[in-house]
Amino acid sequence: MVDVANILINGVVISSLYALVAIGFTMIFGVGGTINLAHGAVITIGAFAAYYVTTAGFGIWAGVLAAIAVPALFSVLLYKGFAERRSDNVIVVMILTLLASIVVEEVIRIVEGSQPRAIPTLVAGNTEILGNAVQNNLLVAVVLSWVLIGGLFAFINYTSTGKAILATSMSPRGAALVGIESDRINLYTWAIAGVLAGLAGLFLGSYQTANWAMGREPLILSFSIVVLGGLGSIRGSLVAAYVIGFLEVITTSAIDPRLSGLAGLVILVLVLLVRPEGLFGRELAEA
Repeated sequence: MVDVANILINGVVISSLYALVAIGFTMIFGVGGTINLAHGAVITIGAFAAYYVTTAGFGIWAGVLAAIAVPALFSVLLYKGFAERRSDNVIVVMILTLLASIVVEEVIRIVEGSQPRAIPTLVAGNTEILGNAVQNNLLVAVVLSWVLIGGLFAFINYTSTGKAILATSMSPRGAALVGIESDRINLYTWAIAGVLAGLAGLFLGSYQTANWAMGREPLILSFSIVVLGGLGSIRGSLVAAYVIGFLEVITTSAIDPRLSGLAGLVILVLVLLVRPEGLFGRELAEA
């Protein structure tokens, strides 16, 4: 018998983490017009940065800092090394970021092997919700996701840097005419995306364990999410993350766990055929 409460809880948890991944992914596209195929590897880097720091004895909160700083630094290096240098050729940037992703995954696979690694939880214990014992760590993940996303919306709408990001996403040429440096704005965007993906990796690792290929499925689902929500739309990615997240949980819980990832791919195909502009119908970012 299908446990509706369990599906609801797991759906909220996984959707919150997918939202962190997809929003960073769509910000990079919306601002710079670039698809970062190493975004899944950034998730993996965040998880393993936390794993290495905690296993070294520094504690989980030091691991949180590592899951923020290391992926952000990696994303900045990707931008400075690849995206900024070849900003005139989107295809080349996609190939280079794909190669970077493969290198990261292979290095982790060689060093750690294929065995999954457990990341300690931030908060111990359980809380009963709708008759189900839910890890407090997962509740923290959901709340933190909402706080980060709410903070990001506030940052974009109410700070000068955020408004510069929004202006660049709407019209890079127009933003340049009023003195906004697009390279600097893109750098900020890649760093923010790295932070969000790194934290998602931390919680995915503590929720499902970490492994060398853990970023692949979230990356594929990110494509479905950003296409469904509307390419470049932050609000659309947030809504679509919950749609895709719940469909994913329903598919694996009520039908067959082996169908993991299928729902997102089906949605991707249907949206491209029926409504390629997505739910929010814009190709440029909006907050």
